[in-house]
Amino acid sequence: MELKIRQATNSDLNKLMDIFDAARKFMQATGNANQWINGYPQRELIAQEIASGHCYICLNEQETPVGTFCFIEGPDPTYSYIEGGNWLDEAPYWVIHRLASDNSCHGVFEACIKWCIQQTTNLRIDTHSDNKVMQHLLEKNGFTRCGIIYVSNGTPRIAYQRHQAS
Repeated sequence: MELKIRQATNSDLNKLMDIFDAARKFMQATGNANQWINGYPQRELIAQEIASGHCYICLNEQETPVGTFCFIEGPDPTYSYIEGGNWLDEAPYWVIHRLASDNSCHGVFEACIKWCIQQTTNLRIDTHSDNKVMQHLLEKNGFTRCGIIYVSNGTPRIAYQRHQAS
């Protein structure tokens, strides 16, 4: 099954929030109860990401939204300091944030990464230490664990980078 990716629009907002709800339930069921708490990501944040042109939606063959992610050109301020390691390089990069699936089909992560790699050869992403599923997917798909960064609320995240020669 080939998933399509397109930029999200305001008319997608309700479905995007449903996808995040499903992702939160999946994370809690797989031992990750501390990431995306208190309603994160909030509707206002996602509306802002749509308005900024950062939010993308993954569609199945029936054109039904099944996943989402934000794709933002760096530098990302939360990535300016890394401890317990180093970035692979300091070349220009893009960041993937808020990657989520509604769990109705497989392949959302791979479709997202494939699409992002077509846009740039240098990607960075981070995840919660409890998010073992995401850590496995990142390492399986060519990302290198680089160290620990801290998000805006001060909590630590495991930082990854994937850089291919162009």
